[in-house]
Amino acid sequence: METEKSLLEDILQGKRTAMRRLYERYSGYAMAVGLRYIADRDAVQDVLQDSFVKVFAAIDGFSYRGEGSLKAWVMRIVANESLNYLKQNQRLQFVDEMPDVADEDEEVDVKNIPMSVVMQMIQQLPAGYRTVFNQFVFEEKSHREIASDLGIKESTSASQYFRAKNLLAKMIQEYSKTTTI
Repeated sequence: METEKSLLEDILQGKRTAMRRLYERYSGYAMAVGLRYIADRDAVQDVLQDSFVKVFAAIDGFSYRGEGSLKAWVMRIVANESLNYLKQNQRLQFVDEMPDVADEDEEVDVKNIPMSVVMQMIQQLPAGYRTVFNQFVFEEKSHREIASDLGIKESTSASQYFRAKNLLAKMIQEYSKTTTI
């Protein structure tokens, strides 16, 4: 398989086929990132288009830091564009009511649940929960960074994450009860 470095060099030399290869290589991952934030596939397609336009417009300023750094950079752009979409379309609402949560004593085991099922569960979270959860878990951002990104208080970020985690635990418990693994 072609290395990211050689792919990047080809793109920087203006080779359009290299741009196509980058898109083909990472569009599936990008779709998965977009779907973590936005449930509507058509909207995610639009976000991906905008994301790759930004990638190609800014790629000459990208600093290569080893294999995987280009992919990480592209995925960060997709995550940021997904957040922008949610903000611009006022789809980012923070829910205050606390759902019934998993029992504290009960262990939630996700090892035997297919990742696709877990990702579907994440998509079912209210938009505010889902966004903070994704930022904290997958983007590894602190509550301070999330609060800054979303224009909310740090405590709101923490509470949305706590609620998302508990609601997800409840979904996992329900799935485990109804599904033979």
